[in-house]
Order: sequence, then C-alpha cells, then structure tokens
Amino acid sequence: MRLYLGSRMLRKIVVGVSVVIWVLLMEPCAAAGVVNGKLKSATFLSPNFVLGPGSVENKHYYDIGFPRGHVALKSFDAQVVDEDGIPVPLHHTYLHHWVVARYYSRPGHPQSKADYVFARNSGICQRDSLGQYFGLGSETRKTATFVPDPYGIEIGNPADIPAGFEEKWMLNVHAIDTRGVEDRLGCTECRCDLYNVTQDEYGRPLRPDYIGGLYCCYDQTQCRLRPGFQGARRSLYLRYTVVWSDWDTSILPVDIYILDVTDTWTALDKSSEHSAEHHCRVEYDVESCNQATEADDLCVDSKRTSLALPTGGYVVYGVAHQHSGGLGSNLYGEVISKCACLLSSLYVSILLGHSEISQKKAPASIAQALSKL
Repeated sequence: MRLYLGSRMLRKIVVGVSVVIWVLLMEPCAAAGVVNGKLKSATFLSPNFVLGPGSVENKHYYDIGFPRGHVALKSFDAQVVDEDGIPVPLHHTYLHHWVVARYYSRPGHPQSKADYVFARNSGICQRDSLGQYFGLGSETRKTATFVPDPYGIEIGNPADIPAGFEEKWMLNVHAIDTRGVEDRLGCTECRCDLYNVTQDEYGRPLRPDYIGGLYCCYDQTQCRLRPGFQGARRSLYLRYTVVWSDWDTSILPVDIYILDVTDTWTALDKSSEHSAEHHCRVEYDVESCNQATEADDLCVDSKRTSLALPTGGYVVYGVAHQHSGGLGSNLYGEVISKCACLLSSLYVSILLGHSEISQKKAPASIAQALSKL
C-alpha cells in the first residue's frame, strides 16, 4: 500500500522541526460489527516534574497508570497541569512532546533493561525511532484522538505477551518552561545558542551545522533568561485520560503506523519496494526565506515523501504532529489526485489561522495565540 505524505511550514528561522503522522490502519473486512458493552474511562497523573524559568524536563516514567487486561483502547488525551489540577498555558510551559510506549517486563525487575522489551507499533521506521503507541505535543489540548466504532487498539491479549513477562507502559514527557526567557520561540525551537549547548546529552560534540533541535534541549538544560528575571520553580504533571472497552469479538482491531516526512526510504524497484531500509530522522531544518519570496508572501516550505506500507487496509484515523510554524499535513493514497486525509492539528489552526499567513505576520499571530492558551 503506497502513501504520499506532505508537510507545509512557514519559512522563518525554524529549526528542529518534527513532522509525523499517526495512522490507524484496518485490514479489509467483509463485515463490521458494532462495539458491544460500555466504554470505561480513567484519568491518571504522571509523576510530578519540577520546572523553573527556562528549564527543561525530558524524563521517562515506567510502569505508569494504565488500563489492564484484554481491552480495546479508544482514546488517549493529555495535557500539562499544576498542583491544583489547573491546565498550564503554553506560553508558560511548552509541551514539546509526550509519548506513551508499550513494553513487557519480568515481574520484580521493573528497571532492568535486560528484563524488559518494547512492543513497537506496526510502523515502518527503523527500530530505534518512533515506536510509540500514542504521542503528540503542544497541539495536544483539544485535539480529538477517539478511534471510531467499531474499531479499537487491541492490548493485553495474553497470546501476545511473552511467557514470564507482564505488559506495562512507559511515558516520556518533554516540557520547556518559557517564563522569562530571552527568546520564547527560539527556546521552543531548541536553538543551541540559546541553551549554550555544544554537546549532546551523552557528551558527544554536535556537528558544526546543527543549529538546533532535540540534541540541544535535553533533560536539565537551561534556555537563556532575560537579565534580572526571577521566577519560582513549580511542580507540574501530565494528566491523561484513557477511554477503553473490554475486548469483544465485534471489535475490529487496527494497527498503528507512524509515518515521518523526513524518512529517506526509496523503493529499490517495483518488485521489491519494501526491501530498502527506512531512516526516519524525526527533525529537519527549514531555511529562512530570501528577500524575493518574503516580498511575495511566499515564505512557505513544503516537504514531501512517498512511502509503502507492508500491507493494505483502510485508514480510519490520522493526526499530524508539527512544531512552531507548521501549517498542516496531507496524506494521500496511491491515486494522488484524491486526498485521503487533510491533517491539520488544532494547535496549527489556532496558531496560524490559515495557510495564507505570511512570514511577516507570523510572530504577532503566534504571540497572540499563545497568550490565549
């Protein structure tokens, strides 16, 4: 099954852009039943994380609260809240991303890497990239994630869990406190100069042309503050709500595919188009527009890729994840004249309004929109 993925970004100084598409795919079926039983819902809090002005949190929490048993997941919604349960505005704490991954662990060995194994989604990225089941970013708030009936994401099937292991879930939260920073947009774009970073979190030197991205805003880094700014440190949480139902034979299971517009995969030939290796880079730089395009209000960068899935099926849900400057993404099927999904997250539509916005208008629009979130 061939899909075409496109993404549009404003041509400002944007670095470390991430564009991924979360797709649920169902194999063709002759009949579709109706989900029986009652939907269940539970709300959980992550462990608290403490942020001060300009600081960064990027930690992994294992064995988080999550529905247990053989169930069908229907939705997963999340947002950052303070100690009183009040949602924190994006212009105070920028939620760079959060991901939830499934793994199997031996009882009594929760933190030993030798005793757990991650259960990846069905996606086509390489083994160490984009294997999560759920994940979004600052577009999380009010972005619908409900899987339509009669479909569901099957988890907890005893036949899938290796003998001697238990199914558990891991949460990764990457948040940036932008209170009092010198350059709020630059901090959320993880510009290396603002973080005074020349090495990654493992002490490896960054390449000279790496302007910004994930390698510069890792856990416990600090973005530059305005001179003299003082602000209190505070405890925050990721509050997430999961909706599910007990598994039933009338539920149609779906597979999760995460597609990355930076994937460098190319087909070797028509007879072996699935044999080439995928390389999902997760982020890429968008160069600033030149004077000619700026004068014509054409400061838009478009990136496209063509990918092949290992199986056919129906796309029943899709959502895009982009960072600052994102205008939206399109997902096309093999017949490229027909758009399968127009994917524009609420975050993008709130920040930018519509795709005709120019570079000159973007900063004011972004600042105004952030102040309302």
